[in-house]
Amino acid sequence: MQSKQVSLRMDSLFRSYLVEGAEYAGDWEIPVLHGSDLIPNRIIPFSEAIQGKDYDAWVAFYEYDEKFLRIWRSPKKYLPILKRFRGVISPDFSLYRSMPVVMQAWMTYISRALACWWEKNGIEVIPNVRFADKSSYPFVFSGIRQHAIVSVGTHGCWKCKEDRYYFKIGFQKMIEALQPKCVIVYGKAPDSFFRPFRMHGIEIIRFASQSELFYAGKAGA
Repeated sequence: MQSKQVSLRMDSLFRSYLVEGAEYAGDWEIPVLHGSDLIPNRIIPFSEAIQGKDYDAWVAFYEYDEKFLRIWRSPKKYLPILKRFRGVISPDFSLYRSMPVVMQAWMTYISRALACWWEKNGIEVIPNVRFADKSSYPFVFSGIRQHAIVSVGTHGCWKCKEDRYYFKIGFQKMIEALQPKCVIVYGKAPDSFFRPFRMHGIEIIRFASQSELFYAGKAGA
């Protein structure tokens, strides 16, 4: 009886069922994702998807964490909703350079655990890669297969010189570690930075962020 109670608490606190039967990679034991070979035609944020019907689109989580933290609190509740769509880009939980490294690793873990479970339930998943500084590199690239499709969000990464610096360094490290054949970029993708990667045969596919679309709509009104 006591063992059953412990198991129930583990499921409640850590959602251990998400990684049942999973493979793990690296010293941090990040769940492994198989990844999708499909390329999105459209991307919509999770906060719109839960009420939307554009099922041909892919769902992404490039918005404030509080808008999608519910998927970690109640994974089973949102699984049927996500299964309606063409696919999902794994959650983009925030990694701040000011965070303790262990917290950055935890945010990476819960993103991959959810994505791993979605894959197991038949959802097409493209791994999102979110990095901070060099202290995050040992785990943020773990569990993602090489020569595949990955996704990054750039919204907020170009606001100041320091943020741009860390994004550029982290992106280069990602390319070296994963050697992706295609990178989905959600947000700004200055040609001056991304052109060399295209010239080396990496397909870069950009989708405008919601804020870009909003301001473009206002300008055209």
